[in-house]
Amino acid sequence: MTNNAHWPAIYRGTTPVDISVVIPGSKSVTNRALILAAQAKSPSVLRRPLVSRDSELMMAGLKALGVGIAEKTVTVNGLKELHWIVTPAALRGGVKIEVGNAGTVMRFLPPLAALATGEVAFDGDPRSYERPLAPVIKALDELGVLVDHDNRYSLPLKLHGTGSIPGGNLIIDASASSQFLSALLLVAPSFEKGIVVKHQGGALPSMPHIEMTVDMLRDFGATVEVDTDNQSWSVKPGVLQGQDLVIEPDLSNAAPFLSLAMVCGGSVTISDWPKVTTQPGDQLRSILTAMGATVSMSDAGLTLKGSGTIHGIDIDLHDVGELTPSIAALAALADSPSHLRGIGHLRLHETDRLAALTREINALGGNVVEEETALHITPTPLHAGVFHTYEDHRLATAGAVLGLVVKGIEVENIATTRKTLPDFPGLWSSLLV
Repeated sequence: MTNNAHWPAIYRGTTPVDISVVIPGSKSVTNRALILAAQAKSPSVLRRPLVSRDSELMMAGLKALGVGIAEKTVTVNGLKELHWIVTPAALRGGVKIEVGNAGTVMRFLPPLAALATGEVAFDGDPRSYERPLAPVIKALDELGVLVDHDNRYSLPLKLHGTGSIPGGNLIIDASASSQFLSALLLVAPSFEKGIVVKHQGGALPSMPHIEMTVDMLRDFGATVEVDTDNQSWSVKPGVLQGQDLVIEPDLSNAAPFLSLAMVCGGSVTISDWPKVTTQPGDQLRSILTAMGATVSMSDAGLTLKGSGTIHGIDIDLHDVGELTPSIAALAALADSPSHLRGIGHLRLHETDRLAALTREINALGGNVVEEETALHITPTPLHAGVFHTYEDHRLATAGAVLGLVVKGIEVENIATTRKTLPDFPGLWSSLLV
């Protein structure tokens, strides 16, 4: 996925925009739906799924395990629409699965693969070896699954499935990633006794993603009980039912596109914005309003109007950490300082996002002070330069946002955006050129 060519960010200046955008489907919803559909007793149809590197890696892993996934393009209301038909099957071992650098794939697939009969090997990109996986591996150990990881508790690894997992009670520390908890909950209906998982450790990041997992489990017919006070989740054993599911647009991916009106002024409409959702990106409505936008909902979707003047913000982004790169880019262009707090867990994402944002914005003349769990951004005039992305899709889109009003910014490895957006450069260019 590495592309060393530099992409010249499209400069627009203060010319207002008036555009409507169709955002591709949610990665988080797509990959959860694939895991759940693989366990159902009947086929599922996933409508408008995200086609990206992360979802393709998830599909490839499921296919390797024996799950049937067929792609079909149908015409709905005169428009072509992609459907994936997922047909569950008995899971097979004797396979190797590549996870790339996809957190959902490296964390969600091993518990499912443990239901296969035989050995399943997992490998990935070099960065995947550094990303935390220990709570999932330790949980599988406690559930009786034999996992070979050379005592590293990370990738690469091999697990030896016996075709079933007893289930039971577990205590995990999911403070480094909510995906550890989701990984176990998503497969728990297929455990013989289900599962009761209690989180014990630091603050749980990204609660909206855990709520998304619970809602989707229930959509597929699972019985889930949540004890918020005790941070405990119970999933009963049971048969999941195949679903006909429309994948919501990825609201976190809407952040750079909404930024067009924030930075340049004008209006941006995101089509099909759901009226009710557990996606963390839905909080963009309140965050960007606080930064000076006017936001409204209609049958057309969500419309954001901006004046081109951005206000600084003091905000805890702990639950919506994935929005941080876009918010940081806007903060660097604001009319007053910003303080982005509660985001220490972003050091363990595709890259150390706090260090990367500090380094890259400051290299363009910015003033970002990095703390262990926060970024303090004081706007200063920025200048031309190369914005490095560290193979992190959200760093790449942040660079594109800065380039809207800073001439001469070049984004290194824009192709990394394919992780969650099929053709970001093409979509961005079509809106601005």
